[in-house]
Amino acid sequence: MRLPLLLSCLLLVSLSAAVPRVLPPGQLPDDIRLQPPKDLDGYFPFTPPTTAAEWSARSALVRRQILVSQGLWPMPTRGPLKAVIHGRIEREDYAVEKVYFESAPGFFVTGSLYRPLRPVGRVPAVLFAHGHWKDARLSEETEAKLRQEIATGQERFEQGGRSRFQAMCVQLARMGCVVWQWDMLSDSDARQFSAQVIHRFAKQRPEMNTVENWGLYSTPAESRLQSVMGLQTWNAVRSLDFVLSLPEVDPERVAITGASGGGTQTMLLAAIDPRVKLSFPAVMVSTAMQGGCTCENSTLLRIGTGNVEFAALFAPGPQGMTTANDWTREMSTKGFPELQRLYTLLGAPKHVHLHRGEHFPHNYNAVSRSAFHTFLNQHFRLGQKEPVIERDYVPLTREQLTVWGPGHPAPKEEDPAFERALLRWFAEDARRQLEATISQPERFRELVGGGLAAALGRERDSAGTTRWIAATSVDRGDFRELSGRVRNETHREELPAVLLEPAKPSGRVVLWADPAGKAGLRDAQGSLRPEVSRLLGAGHAVLAADLLFQGELVAEAEPPRQTRVVRNPRESAAYTHGYNSSLFAQRAHDLLTLARFARERPGVRQVDLLGLGELGPVAAAARALAGGEIARAAVSTGGFRFASLLDYRDPRFLPGGAKYLDVPGLLALSAPHPLWVAGEPAGETIAARAYAAAGGAANLQHHRGSAEGELAAALDWLLR
Repeated sequence: MRLPLLLSCLLLVSLSAAVPRVLPPGQLPDDIRLQPPKDLDGYFPFTPPTTAAEWSARSALVRRQILVSQGLWPMPTRGPLKAVIHGRIEREDYAVEKVYFESAPGFFVTGSLYRPLRPVGRVPAVLFAHGHWKDARLSEETEAKLRQEIATGQERFEQGGRSRFQAMCVQLARMGCVVWQWDMLSDSDARQFSAQVIHRFAKQRPEMNTVENWGLYSTPAESRLQSVMGLQTWNAVRSLDFVLSLPEVDPERVAITGASGGGTQTMLLAAIDPRVKLSFPAVMVSTAMQGGCTCENSTLLRIGTGNVEFAALFAPGPQGMTTANDWTREMSTKGFPELQRLYTLLGAPKHVHLHRGEHFPHNYNAVSRSAFHTFLNQHFRLGQKEPVIERDYVPLTREQLTVWGPGHPAPKEEDPAFERALLRWFAEDARRQLEATISQPERFRELVGGGLAAALGRERDSAGTTRWIAATSVDRGDFRELSGRVRNETHREELPAVLLEPAKPSGRVVLWADPAGKAGLRDAQGSLRPEVSRLLGAGHAVLAADLLFQGELVAEAEPPRQTRVVRNPRESAAYTHGYNSSLFAQRAHDLLTLARFARERPGVRQVDLLGLGELGPVAAAARALAGGEIARAAVSTGGFRFASLLDYRDPRFLPGGAKYLDVPGLLALSAPHPLWVAGEPAGETIAARAYAAAGGAANLQHHRGSAEGELAAALDWLLR
């Protein structure tokens, strides 16, 4: 039975008053998470590994984090592209064709395909991703701006300089490469989404924030890791599929480049897809600003990592990058030396290159393009005279480049029904793939477990080193009450805690995860709750702590009803949760810290976990990560589902929580270890199927009694 909110708050306040403080009034624990949350303008250094083995393990985790954050874990089903190539225009030494294909049902990728007229054998291919230039592929520079760029050395030609995008493609085709330049969402011919949604989103759309028919940026979408950035990354993957379907392309010589937001896409595709053989992200790799647009941010993406490390994931493959008078201006001293150390460690010191251009503004100018052409020429052995310099050309007009027209009708623009249907397709495709793994324990743990580990942001092996900072120790006769702080030295986190140790210990510790924190051990009068006394009477120690923003970890009189967000006023969860773990995840981290601390206590042979109230799902998440390190877990979920949330500031929000089979997925990941659960249906559930597949069906027990009897039944099970 749920207490009314006001009564619940009054009860928490009275319980807190009954429990002695660990720290003096007004003093907060030394916990790094109490500092303001990190945002995209923070500092994102890269620390190179000391051994190749260390990098192998680290790079696998970061690569998985990227894939999870982009909604690509597991990779969506690759349907037929249904590519249409038409409207060929030939010049003296190259040809240009119009292309569109479907990356997902009804979701079109549009662009221009450049080919050499007289290819010799199989030829290299280059994918060219553009950044935030309006109608980039179709655009022409104004006369005044072009003359200014020529005067300052950014461009060379009055004709060819009118489109830096065509200039790159024409030069590469003249060098013997196939070039695919595709449109980012809302740009040029890719008009199924508006620029307002893709780039300028600022306020939540109530009509799209619904449980059943959601749209982008909504809490249901974020709970399924569906984002604008993820759609663009998926289009990049499918663009690579398209290029490699062309019979003349050499799969061992495929490169990608792009500037600004195109540099972001370059880094990500090169990091996650081994089919890319050369990468050249321009004016984007930096330890400073990570990408300000909504199309460059997604939840989970940069927690504990950043763009320099994303670039590092391509090592030891050949990779170049450029700087400008922007956030990349310090790259030569902050970021690039660390990349050089990594490449040297991996035996390829000459495979990483920085072309400095701090005297130029933020763009992909002729000088930078020459650096890319020369780098490509060297590594793909194209036989061009170096340095490679572009020649002038006659640019094509917007009418000559647009892919839509007679016989090729454009899809409906800015259609909310399409947006909803597309997200539904991705959600159902992921669900089918994930549910198919339930009968395969190893695959289930890889996909569902790996996805949730990335969403929660901590592995069992990275729980950290803990120590006890004692405050008081009081002999209560049949038990001893210790109060102090559990310090996680690795992660710089600190939890005010109470440890009750019976006079005749059994060697078991029960973690008491309570919505009231350590105050939940006692009633309003300050006496131990009968259930706690029952555990102590059986010889079991009881450990409870204030988790993040509980008890002494919050300055206010009552816990927050909404989680913190960064100062960015735009209502996109990615600006906060792309750089900081959710409160739900951080509380799961706290339970892992407590479990690690308890296991390392002298004489302890077993740690159990009891998750009450709103901390029931958090306890299930901690158990999913900890596995057998928590011997027995009893949790009450209250029937909660991440998919039901409509506010990303809800303390229960977890990016990806709904995608990975929701709370039933968390419970299933406990298999085959003993689990008692209340608030969930019995029968042929996801958890039951997972336990049966893991050979531990008898270790899963559902509470079949009333909600009022849950705690007593949980203790009966724990005390067996």
